[in-house]
Amino acid sequence: MSLTRQPSPLDQAIGQFDTLLRTLVPKAAQPYRPNPALQHEQPDLDEAERKHAAGLMRINHTGEVCAQALYQGQAMTAKLEEVRDQMTLAAQEEIDHLAWCDQRLQELDSRTSLLNPLFYALSFGIGAAAGKAGDKYSLGFVAATEDQVCHHLEEHFESLPAQDERSRAILRQMHEDEAHHADWALKAGGVEFPTPVKKVMTLMSKVMTKSVYRI
Repeated sequence: MSLTRQPSPLDQAIGQFDTLLRTLVPKAAQPYRPNPALQHEQPDLDEAERKHAAGLMRINHTGEVCAQALYQGQAMTAKLEEVRDQMTLAAQEEIDHLAWCDQRLQELDSRTSLLNPLFYALSFGIGAAAGKAGDKYSLGFVAATEDQVCHHLEEHFESLPAQDERSRAILRQMHEDEAHHADWALKAGGVEFPTPVKKVMTLMSKVMTKSVYRI
């Protein structure tokens, strides 16, 4: 007889609420790994460069808010235990990204997006629905989403002020992790989403990036 206690619905609800608070409350998320930005000196940015770097890092922070919500929603409804466990592990790595972006925004004398609660709620619902549809679709959604994130990170990497290696170091590690998540999702049985679906996802991501850059 197994002595391992299975989490009750109350345990799961408490865990979800804790994750929500750590995701949405500024400075609440604590990274598991050291911030890669600490390997670089603070760059000398003028006001326009600082605001632009902050806008890009705010987009990346909100992207991590969405990722956290997606993984939590998918973990809640995933059918296979190993898929749930991997979703939970990926969410922990996303916490690092969330905290690093938050820290960089503070260094840039800026803030996280006021729209984060809205995007968290929408993303959690999408993640839960994807999990309900079946693990192969849920994993396929992870792969497609992470591909979108990698594309945005590559654009931001080029758009950042040339001397802002502090922000760029964060994006470099994020890109490595996101690419790994996408590869894992496909190898675990995720379906490759058709191009029309990916185009819709791209359109939705553009709505998020345009609104979050300043708000």
